[in-house]
Amino acid sequence: MAWLSLKVLLVGLSFLGCLYPLVDFSFSGETRGQKPNFVIILADDMGWGDLGANWAGTEDTANLDKMATEGMRFVDFHAAASTCSPSRAALLTGRLGLRNGVTHNFAVTSVGGLPLNETTLAEVLRGAGYVTGMIGKWHLGHHGSHHPSFRGFDYYFGVPYSHDMGCTDTPGYNHPPCPACPRGDRPSRNLERDCYSDVALPLYENLNIVEQPVDLSALAQKYAEKATQFIQQASTSGRPFLLYVALAHMHVPLARTPPSAGSRGQRPYSASLQEMDHLVGRIKDAVDLVGKNNTFLWFTGDNGPWAQKCELAGSVGPFTGSWQARQGGSPAKQTTWEAGHRVPALAYWPGRVPVNVTSTALLSVLDVFPTVLALAGAPLPRGRSFDGLDVSQVLFGQAQTGHRVSGGGACPPGLVRRPACRPHPGLPACVQTDPSSEDAHQWPLEVQPARPPGRGTPLRGTSFHSLLCFESAQLITQISR
Repeated sequence: MAWLSLKVLLVGLSFLGCLYPLVDFSFSGETRGQKPNFVIILADDMGWGDLGANWAGTEDTANLDKMATEGMRFVDFHAAASTCSPSRAALLTGRLGLRNGVTHNFAVTSVGGLPLNETTLAEVLRGAGYVTGMIGKWHLGHHGSHHPSFRGFDYYFGVPYSHDMGCTDTPGYNHPPCPACPRGDRPSRNLERDCYSDVALPLYENLNIVEQPVDLSALAQKYAEKATQFIQQASTSGRPFLLYVALAHMHVPLARTPPSAGSRGQRPYSASLQEMDHLVGRIKDAVDLVGKNNTFLWFTGDNGPWAQKCELAGSVGPFTGSWQARQGGSPAKQTTWEAGHRVPALAYWPGRVPVNVTSTALLSVLDVFPTVLALAGAPLPRGRSFDGLDVSQVLFGQAQTGHRVSGGGACPPGLVRRPACRPHPGLPACVQTDPSSEDAHQWPLEVQPARPPGRGTPLRGTSFHSLLCFESAQLITQISR
């Protein structure tokens, strides 16, 4: 453990003076001008309908909409899980929770994290000569070697988990802020009182806590500044870089930024969505300034909106899941209904990704890992299976299909659920077996809303169902007609 203690000391000391003294930006070898840079931006709890380019009712995403016209928009893009930690683990490993071991959210009290035998995207790229940085919400373990500074990131600035988590000394403020919508005879919420943001959440710069509690109203500005600085310094060095930005937006509690003259009376969610859009615009401007033609920017979300938060939740677009909603349940985050895992997604790379293209290819956040490694010329880690695909041909307009679409039963012939294995929420564990055996997979209870998406009765003969199964590490969406 001597190496671990030494690294803790070095990383901890790195920010006692200036910004990046121990991040090695030096150039050596043949990396200059040959390998692309990568910026991956992950929104939190953003609805498919929050993107104006997806849904005409949204007018708060001018920068993202502009990016859509300058790049490629994906309308059938899916998170690997409908909750935070499993989705983020899948992005960084290219593997579903049943493989990488992250099947539930980590809590403030969690002592573990993403298993240490999992290889992250940052670790592979750093080994390929990249300088790696992360800004934002980690949520994959915050103790010891689970910290992002030990999972492949040369630089880290952000919060260890969701910003509704943390301790507080205020009497009565011992519950997560922004409770669910009141039901029945329960009293209505007071947003000023119940959606408090003074949670003692730590803000890290590498291993140092630089602020606690975090000032949420200033967090977006700090993220923009740190992202811009990282991009500028990495570009100046000549080394290729990976920057992973995991935003606080649009998770509750929504930051209370000082209102501008034109935004008074604006809904809190709309104001926060505009702030997120402005933050993404600033990061894109930094990319355009220093590495426009050699930087691939990928924007997406970790899962759908948190529908239980009512007016503080995003738009599901057409995926209303009205049958589920009428039963008192949510059709979005934390469920396997369509709005829980279908998320906005954009790709931007001038000169490589065609402009103003809408792709209907079935893609997933699982594809980020193998695609980025392929573009970087780095091999996949050996000795493990991956659930994502290299979709670079789709990104470059040379193909129109991603994951295979399969019809028939809930899982394709020969694939059934193994009862002894508890499936990840919404992700039945399908294994090769005799399709005539007694444990053949039954039609799932978590069916999606019927087509059209807002229909209220999920009839099997006319429904659209989304289901994830294993088959040769392929992601399968099943369409029943």
